[in-house]
Amino acid sequence: MTKQSIFGRISTLVRANINSLIDSAEDPQKMLDQLVRDFTNNIADAESAIAETIGNLRLLERDHQEDLQAASDWGNKALAASRKADELRGTGNSADADKFDSLAKIALQRQIGAEREASAAEPQIAAQTEIVDKLKSGLNGMKEKLEQLKTKRSELLARAKVAEAQTKVQDAVSSINVLDPTSELGRFEDKIRRQEALAAGKAEIAASSLDAQFESLEDLGELTEVEARLAELKSGGKPQSAITAE
Repeated sequence: MTKQSIFGRISTLVRANINSLIDSAEDPQKMLDQLVRDFTNNIADAESAIAETIGNLRLLERDHQEDLQAASDWGNKALAASRKADELRGTGNSADADKFDSLAKIALQRQIGAEREASAAEPQIAAQTEIVDKLKSGLNGMKEKLEQLKTKRSELLARAKVAEAQTKVQDAVSSINVLDPTSELGRFEDKIRRQEALAAGKAEIAASSLDAQFESLEDLGELTEVEARLAELKSGGKPQSAITAE
């Protein structure tokens, strides 16, 4: 029953469609990991069962060979006893000849028994040999499937890493697009230009204030001169020209 169970499990796993299992799995990575564990465990169980089956087969084969050898040995003994009986009978010793004929018959009976045992074991040996061959074939199929699983798992891990790397690159590119360095430089340049314009405006205001101050000084000088001339007129003098004739 155990052998049939092992054989059934081997057949099921060998027929398993790995691609279909992966496609239908919610998490292919976990599915592959579980399949690798299942195949590894079942391969170990199958190897143990096959080793036991092979051991039993070898015992049957050895017993069969011993039966064949026994049949051959008993045949040789029967022949030897029969020849001895013929030899004694030829010399007139019928009593001893009959004894050796009796021994020959016993040897022949044992030969027949050994041959029957050997014949009875042959179907069992054939059946066990067929089972062992199927188990070995199934075991090799499971090992091939296991290698496929490992290859698929390595491929999936590699693809996952590539996808992760691509995602990181895309995220980095997206962040660069959001924070466009050229636009940042442009905004910084605009800020500097505004600051420069502000500074220029302040300088212009400052210059204008100085001009106004100088103009007020000139106006003050002119008023002072007017006051002086007015005072001179009142004193009866003649106003002096601001420009002295040569």
